[in-house]
Amino acid sequence: MKENKAVKKLKAFILRLQAKLKLSLPKSLKLKKELKEDNPTLAEPHSVAYQLIGEKTERVLPLFRDLAPGLYRSGLKINIRVYVSLALLAAIIATFTSLLLTPCITYFFLHIPLLSSVLFGVGGSLFAFAFSIIGFYVYPLYRADKLRRELEDELPFTTGYMAILASAGVSPEKTFYSLSNLSVPLAISEEARNIVRDVNLFGKDIISALNESSKRTPSERLHEMLEGFISTIHSGGNLAGYLRVKSDQYMKLKRMSLRKFSDTLSILSEFYVAILVTGPLLLVIMLAVMAMLGGGGLGILSPDLILNLLTYIGIPLGSIMFLIILDSVSPKW
Repeated sequence: MKENKAVKKLKAFILRLQAKLKLSLPKSLKLKKELKEDNPTLAEPHSVAYQLIGEKTERVLPLFRDLAPGLYRSGLKINIRVYVSLALLAAIIATFTSLLLTPCITYFFLHIPLLSSVLFGVGGSLFAFAFSIIGFYVYPLYRADKLRRELEDELPFTTGYMAILASAGVSPEKTFYSLSNLSVPLAISEEARNIVRDVNLFGKDIISALNESSKRTPSERLHEMLEGFISTIHSGGNLAGYLRVKSDQYMKLKRMSLRKFSDTLSILSEFYVAILVTGPLLLVIMLAVMAMLGGGGLGILSPDLILNLLTYIGIPLGSIMFLIILDSVSPKW
């Protein structure tokens, strides 16, 4: 009888344990899913690159010392060593790919001599390595600058929205929680989500969370606004009045920036017409005429090859560069 009671108690304990595990399992899966969504940059290429050459990047890591602040402010949630590992792995792959494909393309399709094709392959591989490293070095700076422009474009409307909430007596924590749940995808929503995360998940107070956000943001205007926000909370001042003043100030600055953008856009349109429309047209006509006259080559480069390089490489690359420049100066709002 005692053994039967002990077995029954053991079975009951096992059943209760299984029920608890079934209840906690969906929560753990949900937590893993949320962590995965909160870290989209922790993707497979980063982990593969770090596993392959992560330990070997110690020597070249000082060369990327200047990249750390830009990487921190760009919003990329990735360690500097992991990012350098990915950059080196991508550069190595691009180098060997260019070293193998360029001679084949130039020899079999463009009918360039073998020695010249090999030299083209070596030069192309060096260019691919340099371009890959420069691209990975510039990307965090470009992303940080783009984030800065988006935040500064949204600041007049963001501060006005915050002023309305502050006038209604909403606390700073609830204000940033409301900003983080806006239906319109804004850059300021991501900053607000980071502040809410620091408060709710990491247990920081709102002052510490705002201080961390002001250090992390690439926008000097947002940094200034957050520092003033913190000072107003410390001094017990009128938060709604401060935000209304900042909203008016940022709106005036936005009007000035839009006037400057209209002038810049007219200059860029003239450059586009001169460099990517008129210039290639004149060059094509000149090369065609010189080819009919029996000249126009540049060493091993025949007029037909120069025309092909201009048509399929020069003009597309120039257009891409122009689009990047246009995107870097265009306001979002």
